[in-house]
Order: sequence, then C-alpha cells, then structure tokens
Amino acid sequence: MLNKMAGLLLETEGNIEKKNMIWNMAGSFFYAFASIFLSFLVMRIAGDSAGGIFAFGFSTFGQQMFTVAYFGIRPFQITDGSGEYSFGDYLGHRVVTSGLAVLIAALYLAWMRVSGTYSTAKAIAVFLLAMYKIIDGFADVYESEFQRQGCLYLTGKSNTFRTILSVAIFLLALLSTKNMLSPESCLLAACCGAVAAQILGVALFDLSVIGKLQGIDWKKYQGKIKKIFSQTSLLFLSVFLDFYIFSAAKYAIDRNLNDAASGYFNLIFMPTSVIYLIANFVIRPFLTRLTQMWTDGDLEGFRKLLVRIGAMISGLTIVAVGGTLILGKWVLGIMEMLLGSGYEGALTTYHMSFVVIVLGGGFYALGNLMYYALVIMRQQKRIFLVYAAVTVGALILAPALVRRFLIFGAAGAYTCFMTLLMIGFTANTIWVYSRRQ
Repeated sequence: MLNKMAGLLLETEGNIEKKNMIWNMAGSFFYAFASIFLSFLVMRIAGDSAGGIFAFGFSTFGQQMFTVAYFGIRPFQITDGSGEYSFGDYLGHRVVTSGLAVLIAALYLAWMRVSGTYSTAKAIAVFLLAMYKIIDGFADVYESEFQRQGCLYLTGKSNTFRTILSVAIFLLALLSTKNMLSPESCLLAACCGAVAAQILGVALFDLSVIGKLQGIDWKKYQGKIKKIFSQTSLLFLSVFLDFYIFSAAKYAIDRNLNDAASGYFNLIFMPTSVIYLIANFVIRPFLTRLTQMWTDGDLEGFRKLLVRIGAMISGLTIVAVGGTLILGKWVLGIMEMLLGSGYEGALTTYHMSFVVIVLGGGFYALGNLMYYALVIMRQQKRIFLVYAAVTVGALILAPALVRRFLIFGAAGAYTCFMTLLMIGFTANTIWVYSRRQ
C-alpha cells in the first residue's frame, strides 16, 4: 500500500515546476485554514467550553510545541544545497527536538493538572492536540527534504492530504460521539482520532515517498547533529519567543478566564491569519530584490523599496481597520449565525476588541517587514534581543490586562506587543542602515 501511495504522489520530471506551484499553494491553504474551519465546527458541535479547549490546544499550546519540534530549522535545511548535512543528520536532530517537545508538553500539562488549573479531561485533550502538532513538526523534516531535493510539490501534497485526512477523522469522531458522550469526552475521542490519522498521514505521504527519491543520504553523524543545534539555537529561540509574544494574550486568557472566553477570543483573532498571509504576499516577492540591493550596496534603492512596501502595508492596514469599524459587527453577526442558535450576541459584544486586534495585525505585518530587513542585514542577535525584551513585557502585562479588562484587555495586550515588535525592529533597521552609510 505504501509503495502504491508513493507512486501516486510522485510526478514526472516535466511536470515538476507547475506542480510545485499548484501543490504548494494548495498545501498552504489547507494548513492555514484548518484551524479556522475546526474552531467553528467544534464550538458549534460540542459547545463553547469544548471549543475553547480545542482552540487553545490546537492554535496556541499545540503550535508552541510545534515550534519546539520544528526548531525553526526549515530555512536552514532547504538552503543547504551543498549537502553540508545529510538527511540522516536532519532526521536525527528532529527526533531529538520532537522528543523534547513531547517531554515539555507532558511536564507542563501535568503541572497544570496537579495545581488544579486544568481538569484531567482538559489536560489530556490539550496534550493530544499538542501531540498532533508535534507530529506535524516531525513530518516537516521530510517535507523540507522534499523541497531541498527540488520536489516542493511533494511537500504541498503531504500538507494537503495529511490535513484533509486528519480533519475528516476528527470531525467523524466528533459527530459520531456527540450524542453519546459529554462534550469533553467527545472532544477527547476526536483528538485521539486526529492523532491516529496524523500518524497514518506521515506514513502514507512522507515515509513511503522519501524512500523513492534518488540521492537521499540517510547517514547520521552524532557530531554533525550537535553542530546543527549550535548553528540553529538562536534561530529557534527567536521563533519560540516570536510565537509566545504572538500568543501571550491567549495564554493569559487560558490562565485567568474560562474556556469559553478562549474560544470566543480565538474566533475574533482569526483575521490576524488572513492579514499575515496577505502581508507575506506583499513582502515575499520583493525579498530577493531587497537582498540584492543590500548586498550590492544600493542603500538608497534598498531604503526606497522598504518604504514603498511599508506604505503598501500601512494602506492595507488603514483599509482593514476602517472596514472593521464599519462592517465588523455585521461580520461578527454572520459568524454567530454560522455557530448556530444560542450564540446570538456572543461575538458582536466584542466588536471593539475585534477592531483593536485587526489594528494589531497590521502592526505585526509592518514589524514582519522590518524583521525581514534585519534578516537580510544578518542581524540575528538584534532580532533575538528585541524578542527577548518584548517577551519580558508580555509575561508581565498580558495577565494584568486580561484580569483587569477581560477580552478587551487581551486584544489591547496583543496590539501593544505587536507595536513594540514593530518599533524595536524598525529602530534597529534604521540604526544598522545609518551605520553602513
């Protein structure tokens, strides 16, 4: 069966370029919108408390554990064209990071259960959702190798089919048990099904395929694995802190409010994903030009292009915030209708929080532009210092704002942290630029 699946996934050489583009877009779409799709359906089928547990476990804690397993290493692996490290080295490294992620998740959730913060059912559900994401992080080592070998379409196919399979099994389990079990038990059954589907998906769409590719070096050297850790540790810390800052408001809600609040905040937080995708569509096409300008010493051209991209993102942010002010209640009303009866007014009451979050998303997009500028300038230490400073502020401010202002406080905290990141990255970009003139 695995051999047949591998044969179906592989394409002829002449189709690779076109397939790379199509399947990469498909994989990115399904992966990005799985969280949005499931958040709605879990809340509709199992209720707001179960929906809140799912939202936190899948989109927040699970994704944080994904960053541990992933270790921020994909750009490093796919650009290793000279073969400094073998696939076996990267695989060995990912086994260690994935194991570390499982250990961290287990210890954290055991502590949350023993301290009485989580019920047993919630702790198990969040752990299962973290396992789902950790498996995702482990699968990435295969999908990164597909891309390094010039077969990006295989990465897109794996993301697409694994996501469809796991979402289908999750929903099937949720629907089949909703009238037999309590909402929390129903969620547990669905999470078990999703983890099993994720494991099957990796076997079908990653393990079976990579053995069919030519030129894969499976040799593993312990010394090289240690060297990978030493070369990517700062990159990992930056990615880990970046996601914590992005999610600090969600962690504060989980610790200080109820599960339903987590679910509602996750729904009004959804536009940030769309803003992030749009911003990357604006930024990424220019990265090669920006890199070339900086490398060639065309500082004025670099500055003008950076300002032009920033103006485009600022314009989109103004339009988005204005649209949310005018149409936000209507959009939230539609979301309430999709959730079904019993949710009338549950989201529209958070209209201003919705507006603040969209504003924060715009600041995050601008900060992301300056982050890329610093990467081009090879200023990884400055990037890390900005993340470290904002993380300290997030640890202190997020819980305080949530306790004082509830969901509006969480929205304000998110926007505050995105603003600080934007200011920090922009200030460092200007300083480095001025020093080179």
